[in-house]
Amino acid sequence: MATPSVHDELATFAAERDWPQFHTPENLAKSISIEAAELLELFQWSPDADEHRVQDELADVLTYAYLLAARLGKHPDDIVRTKLEKTREKYPVEKSRGNATKYDQL
Repeated sequence: MATPSVHDELATFAAERDWPQFHTPENLAKSISIEAAELLELFQWSPDADEHRVQDELADVLTYAYLLAARLGKHPDDIVRTKLEKTREKYPVEKSRGNATKYDQL
């Protein structure tokens, strides 16, 4: 038997608790932002955040991102690949290699 995907596991977890009713795009976007702030808070006063806490907060961000993608009927891999193509155009290798300058300043 194949291992279920993260997407499938999250869907099952939420369904078992009857949570999809709360998973509107707005609520999920808010949750991503809240969890991202909690992740950032770990680095607030030091670059040396506890690795386990960072992983937990990152997992929360990713969980809500997966749930939002599913709610929008999209697959996270497809969304990232589409955006990556756009970003490749903005940041051609010959102009951006080793350079952190924003694309409109290259």
